[in-house]
Amino acid sequence: MTGIWTESTIAIRFLREGRSQSALILIGIGVGVAVIVFINALITGLQDNIIDRTLGTQSHIRLSAPDEVNQILPLSDDSVQLVLESKRAQRLRSINNWLQLRDVLDTLPEVTAVSPIISGPAFARRGEALESVALVGIDSERYQRILPISEDIIEGVFQVGAGKTVIGKQLAIELGVSAGDKLRLQTGQGGDSVLSIAGIFELGVRELDARYVYLDMSQAQSLLNLPGAATVIDMTVTDIFRADITATRISRLTGQKVESWMETNAQLLNALQSQSLSTNMISMFVALSVALGIASVLSVSVVQRTREIGILRAIGITRTQMLLVFLIQGALFGLFGSLLGGISGYLLVWIFNTFGPRLFFIPLDLSLLVAASMLATLTGVISASIPAHRAAHLDPVEAIRHV
Repeated sequence: MTGIWTESTIAIRFLREGRSQSALILIGIGVGVAVIVFINALITGLQDNIIDRTLGTQSHIRLSAPDEVNQILPLSDDSVQLVLESKRAQRLRSINNWLQLRDVLDTLPEVTAVSPIISGPAFARRGEALESVALVGIDSERYQRILPISEDIIEGVFQVGAGKTVIGKQLAIELGVSAGDKLRLQTGQGGDSVLSIAGIFELGVRELDARYVYLDMSQAQSLLNLPGAATVIDMTVTDIFRADITATRISRLTGQKVESWMETNAQLLNALQSQSLSTNMISMFVALSVALGIASVLSVSVVQRTREIGILRAIGITRTQMLLVFLIQGALFGLFGSLLGGISGYLLVWIFNTFGPRLFFIPLDLSLLVAASMLATLTGVISASIPAHRAAHLDPVEAIRHV
């Protein structure tokens, strides 16, 4: 008897004879895989929600001019220099050759959007009310690729330029204004302008909703007395978890100060990494329990079928074929158990999305089911290797004598 068909037939027959054991181990594997699928999908959905809420209001990488430093004049060789140095105050200034830098950054394959900005402090005044704000002068078309602010407009329309501005909801409340009202902006550089409020946005971050005032770049340049300037270049990247590597590359390429969200949001990054680590640990322990379950069931099967194994060896089944019989059983346990668990896990995800508290949405990714099935099948084969080796090396004569 030759061919994989023979080993598969014997393996399936053994499984059918021990239906109760087979059913229990399949249920156990199914529960384990369901836990892996649901927990991974849950953590992925939670991380996507956190990233969207946090990074959805900021760029992934920010480029600005290098910090200004004090210049210390050299002395003669025989002089002793004692210096008490205070860090130099940083003035608001433009990035040198920012137009050329913007065009270079546009060509980088890992960068998905580039938006030059001119930003600086100002005061917003209406009547007796006075609030400190951050002017954000933008190229509207480019900035929308970084932060689609037009989707967050709750009153009026998104329109900057030609004497129009857009402000946050909290700032509108504090100043007592609404869309269509006038707003005076004053800066420390002597800029003073009265603009019409075209729209009011709500980003969901109180600090941003209370401070951001969006203008056209030319309006902000005039108010900040920096004609033709850009103080920041914002960027988004394809892989946010490699933003620090991309930022380092851009810094070396341009010679400018470049920071990624991973530097400015270190606590968020630590939380995301902790979540991923805990998920991996859960998956590892569940996979280990599944492997032990498969190994124990097949070990019992070898003991129970010692006489049958001896007869099969006596009529011509080779050690390699007997080894394959039990490896196939392990693979079948892993494959069908993972399919049962995958379906159960996706059912749990559907229940959460449909009847859950609606805190966030869990995405359904079929690649997760494929990965879980491959992992469970491989686990089944590996866990079956020890009992399979034992079965293959049973002495036929001693096995037949076994009662």
